[in-house]
Amino acid sequence: MNKFFKTVLLTGLFVGTTDILSAYVMVYIQNGKFAAKMFNYIAGGALGLKTSMAGGPAVEALGLFFHYFIAFAFTLFFFWIFPKIKFLSFNKYLIGMLYAVFVNVVMEQLILRLTPLPASGPFSLAHSFITWVVLGVLFGIPIAYNAYKYYGVE
Repeated sequence: MNKFFKTVLLTGLFVGTTDILSAYVMVYIQNGKFAAKMFNYIAGGALGLKTSMAGGPAVEALGLFFHYFIAFAFTLFFFWIFPKIKFLSFNKYLIGMLYAVFVNVVMEQLILRLTPLPASGPFSLAHSFITWVVLGVLFGIPIAYNAYKYYGVE
């Protein structure tokens, strides 16, 4: 396996895992309950919420696939644009945090709007800020850190 693909794959697996774990923790903090059907909900983006929530292990596997596919796609995108846009080599921590905001905005304002999933509710700056910080630390910074390392930027 070539080094680029291996780095992107391992980074995508890491950020996908930390992202889903943080989603479970945030749902638990908000509702006091474990989100037993999180992957069913994710699959609802393709199947519709009613169908996905009634589904079993195959639907959960589809949701798991979609989750990691999206994490891998955003990881691959960053690794692809990193050498093309010199500004991205400014500061790995700041760029990672900003990339997480970009990912969140693209997901909320573009990708999720193309699915049959219900709208996430009214915009809340406080909720968005918390989401951006968590995504930055668990998603954006690891992607940026590994891209810097792969491309030899310090």
